[in-house]
Amino acid sequence: MKDVYEQIGVAMTCRSYEEYVRMFDLTEEQLGQGEVLDIAGGGSSFTAALHRKGLQGIAVDPRYKPGIDQWIAEASLEIETSTAKLGRLKDKFDWTYYGNIENHRASRERSLQLFADDLNSADADRRYIEGALPQLPFADNRFQTIVCSHFLFLYADQFGLDFHLQAIAEMVRVCAPGGTIKIYPLLSLQWVPYPHLPHIVKEASRYGGTTELYPSRLPFIPGSDQGLQIKL
Repeated sequence: MKDVYEQIGVAMTCRSYEEYVRMFDLTEEQLGQGEVLDIAGGGSSFTAALHRKGLQGIAVDPRYKPGIDQWIAEASLEIETSTAKLGRLKDKFDWTYYGNIENHRASRERSLQLFADDLNSADADRRYIEGALPQLPFADNRFQTIVCSHFLFLYADQFGLDFHLQAIAEMVRVCAPGGTIKIYPLLSLQWVPYPHLPHIVKEASRYGGTTELYPSRLPFIPGSDQGLQIKL
């Protein structure tokens, strides 16, 4: 049994709006300034919550193909699987925000329910779009805020540097002038800093982006107290 979080393939997780706000250090004022894009949204309820608040949010994920019941079933299974993994490693995590593993699971279940409810809305197909980095199905300069949670950097063993560089260029392409891109966390699944971050910063700068590290407000994964912000 390894002393790290083991994962094969990209998990379809169910994070909440509140978790997004904390890990990306977002404000509702910022989220209300234009369209928001959640890349690799999975079963998270961020986009559903934006819709309920009257804000403009879109989630993109390669799983968003015909068959909504399958999305929900996969996300539900991931709650079971991830809770079991966390239980074996619970002493490694910072539970300040969640309190304990039971609360963590309950949060995921509530998020999945909100996600599922939103999928049954008449206009859900406008918010949940099939697509994946490094080629997104959106026009240039469309989104004011772009977030990517627990995908880029985290799966460094599965996606190489070239993929990441192409992904950054694509995120810049669909981000509006004056917009912001945020990526969290900056660690791989082995909980080590992503080794090619300087290359990512250089790529963003080449496209006119200004990069900086921002403080995340969601302590949980060891050493995950910062994210990457690119301003255009």
